[in-house]
Amino acid sequence: MILFQQVCRESRKVLPRATTTVANGTLRSSLYQNVILQKHPLSNWTQPTTKVTNYKGFPAAVRTFSSTVRDDVYPVTIKPWKVPMVESKGDYRDEAFLERDDEIGGPLYRNQATLPRLPVPEVKDTIRRFLPTALPLAKNEEEAKGLEKACEAFLEEAKVLQERLLHRANNEMKGSSYLQLYWNTLGYLQVRDSVVVNVSYFFQFQNDSTLSKSRPNIERAAALLYSTAEFRKEVCSGALEPEVMGKAQIPLDATAFKYMFHACRIPRKVQDNYRIYDPSRHNHAIVARKGNFYSINIVDDAGDPLPLSVIEEQLQQCIEMADDLVVPRPKLGILTSTNRDNWADARAKLIQLGGEQMERALQLLESGALMVNLDDSDLVDDVECSEMMLTGRKQSGDNRWFDKSIQIVVDNNGLAGTLSEHSMMDGMPVVRFADYITSFTYDEVKQRSTERSNEASYQVVDIFGEALNNMDENPLRELESQARDEFHQNIGRQSTSVVTFENYGSNFIKKSKNPPDAYAQLALQLATYRLFGEQVGTYEATQVRRFLHGRTEVTRAVSFESAEFVKSMGRTASKEPHPEATKEKLELLRKATAAHASYSQMAAQAMGVDRHFFGLSMQVDSQDGIPAIYSDPVFNRSKHWRLSTSNLSHPRIVNWGFGQVVPDGLGVGYSIHPDSLKFNISALAETRWTPKFAELLVQTLEEMAIIASSDMEEQPISKL
Repeated sequence: MILFQQVCRESRKVLPRATTTVANGTLRSSLYQNVILQKHPLSNWTQPTTKVTNYKGFPAAVRTFSSTVRDDVYPVTIKPWKVPMVESKGDYRDEAFLERDDEIGGPLYRNQATLPRLPVPEVKDTIRRFLPTALPLAKNEEEAKGLEKACEAFLEEAKVLQERLLHRANNEMKGSSYLQLYWNTLGYLQVRDSVVVNVSYFFQFQNDSTLSKSRPNIERAAALLYSTAEFRKEVCSGALEPEVMGKAQIPLDATAFKYMFHACRIPRKVQDNYRIYDPSRHNHAIVARKGNFYSINIVDDAGDPLPLSVIEEQLQQCIEMADDLVVPRPKLGILTSTNRDNWADARAKLIQLGGEQMERALQLLESGALMVNLDDSDLVDDVECSEMMLTGRKQSGDNRWFDKSIQIVVDNNGLAGTLSEHSMMDGMPVVRFADYITSFTYDEVKQRSTERSNEASYQVVDIFGEALNNMDENPLRELESQARDEFHQNIGRQSTSVVTFENYGSNFIKKSKNPPDAYAQLALQLATYRLFGEQVGTYEATQVRRFLHGRTEVTRAVSFESAEFVKSMGRTASKEPHPEATKEKLELLRKATAAHASYSQMAAQAMGVDRHFFGLSMQVDSQDGIPAIYSDPVFNRSKHWRLSTSNLSHPRIVNWGFGQVVPDGLGVGYSIHPDSLKFNISALAETRWTPKFAELLVQTLEEMAIIASSDMEEQPISKL
């Protein structure tokens, strides 16, 4: 596996017109047998729901999320597992036994046995779908003919590879997905890059206006923990209703929910593992404050939330314990930010130095339901929030345990969001979790919480305190110093811009007879064309959880139609567009958005091209010749994801993002709201692309509005 990692830094800058801010960003890329692996947490064209309930004015193409819905007949009891902990090596089949009724069971997993398996497309169909996404990227006729020749040869060369892949799907991986083990291991657990930015992604939540001015961080964290405890019980008991998608109520795979709570990635040489602990044995969550880690109870022995006041009291105690430390301790959390082999060595060293005390402390942290990071920071704008949520920035990078499946980040003023590790669980289950815990304000949680007259007292546990007191700090300080240098170097090279575009949103886009997501993708295509002078390989994440153990497929945004549209718009904006030219551009825009929507639908049915090409490449053995297509320059250009994108549009997630995946590329997480659009843009700062791309994107959206509204009576309202 060949891994690329470069990172960068850039000074902050404010762009004119729509709200646009700039600061630091990120990156990640990996290549296996000439196939770039790209993972994104979210899919673009539909989002799961327990009930199809539309928010007023919300994009029709974006499904909304109801609050937790359970089967009222099913007992909400967290049953003990037959084992206290399971250590996954990346194969979903190994943990599938937990879905049985004698383990977790319940409604959550009732559809698993009937979900269809991930299909293996026909090679000829993959080639047919692939060519229109790659030929527009050919630099000349010779390259185009070379690609067509390689594709023609591949039809013959891939016959034996296809036979092997089908044999794998129907035999070795029968009852699973032919891809999941490859994807989980090669795409995640074997990657040696730091998980910071390269794997993790963040959500920023809508603010809670009911918080007091005296201790908003404690109130926000407590309210989120209380709601987390409720959702945890639904998940860990199996009582949570399984997700379905669209009007057809298509069932979605529930595998990922096993890795949501009491879960942690474990560093190992060559390949990491993933631990999930029996939730019936653990009532605690982890709290991080100033690089110190504490265990607090959030549920009683029945799995129900403790009173809100009890959770608040414990959080207050954590802050006091951390703030009162006279001599700062070694900050172990920063070790989790490093290269995975370095972290594996450091973890082994911790256990060697601290013995059983340290091993027990690590297990206590790993087995917590999730982590809450009470950051000692006061965030001001979207850029600072992006940096803090994704990396912790320089001042709070040691206040994270980056391996925890989910972390809730809260600043001093109660601004909150999540940071999620991505190895075994994509983003849509986390969106469902976030939807639930943000459904209730602090005041609403306070009204729901019941005080108990005979409530037991709960002691906050200083997780590493005892072990550190009995250890020689010098080797720990050395490990910490090395990790901190690596962390600062990595995040210090990042660049991020955040664009809040308030001129219009999905309401206007739908009236213009364009699908909102496809319209946003065309805006990204045009901005990229104007930045680079050409279209580039573009990735949009699309979930395939309608299939057993399905994760994602790529929606490719480059097409003949998108190429025609961006070329018609030109490298610079037209100051006085001619009516006839505008009419032609409108037709090209609608053709391009229709083509994008069509490809998205194919990808959602696992009929994209990238996962199939990857699966076929994995069937090449040492005695085979590598098919020519895998070394073709246009083929590789088409999957060198210089523009890596994903759409999450949710009314209470106000920003979200991830890092770019190749050194010479951009990463864009975006949201489409009824009257606005938001884009979180990452790139290497040395390129100086993020501020320019942000400016071009605003320009593009304004210009496209003129085109899109040219046959409409109603024009978008300018907010400049």
